[in-house]
Amino acid sequence: MLPVYICEDDPAIRAFQEDYLKKQILIGEYDMKLVLSSAHPQDILKAVAEAPGRGIYFLDVELKNEPMDGFTLGQEIRKLDARGFIVYVTAFRDLAFETFRYHLEALDYIVKENEQKVQEGIRHSLQVITERMKREVGEQREFFTVKVLDVVRHIPVDEIMFFATAGTHRIELHGEKDRIDFIGSMQELEKKLGSRFLRVHRAYLVNVEQIEELDLKNREIRMNNGETCLFSRSVKGALLSRI
Repeated sequence: MLPVYICEDDPAIRAFQEDYLKKQILIGEYDMKLVLSSAHPQDILKAVAEAPGRGIYFLDVELKNEPMDGFTLGQEIRKLDARGFIVYVTAFRDLAFETFRYHLEALDYIVKENEQKVQEGIRHSLQVITERMKREVGEQREFFTVKVLDVVRHIPVDEIMFFATAGTHRIELHGEKDRIDFIGSMQELEKKLGSRFLRVHRAYLVNVEQIEELDLKNREIRMNNGETCLFSRSVKGALLSRI
């Protein structure tokens, strides 16, 4: 899930952006979440440093009474998140030269002419980001897609440890960074995920590439993230041949 950050010093504009972003994420079922909205660039940098990863940043250019403006904030963000999506929301129309001067790659510039223009800009930015992410998925990594309530999540397959049954028609995904409960069946997952995953127990479907070690005596699998799950006696041979 892509975290979304807003840095805007005008409380009314910030509240408007928060509300519209949340609505668009819900309507578009985007794999995104607004995690922080603040007038202070230090708050944004602290949050990104504490939860490193790719994010989306809607930044005002003029940040009154702050030690840095939107451009210098963008520079600091780039040190923490080289592949993040930076969108400037500003009263200034021509920013291309400034972003070039600061060595910044901005996804878009939204001009604060009126609420409709800001809405259009936010909506367009989210659509462009989603399309870019889809292209990257096809070019680089395989993702497992699951819908949880009103949000569609895209989890890299190579970050999934295992799936476990969590009740009638419910599955729990155990990943490097996530634990997600969703409606599904082990049989369907086996067919969908293919040979990379092995059904080691009626309750567990394991990513073989994430296995760290086997405890043959207790018939237990230890995964690379430290979690454990059981395996059946009947799959012992298959496990040993795959790791």
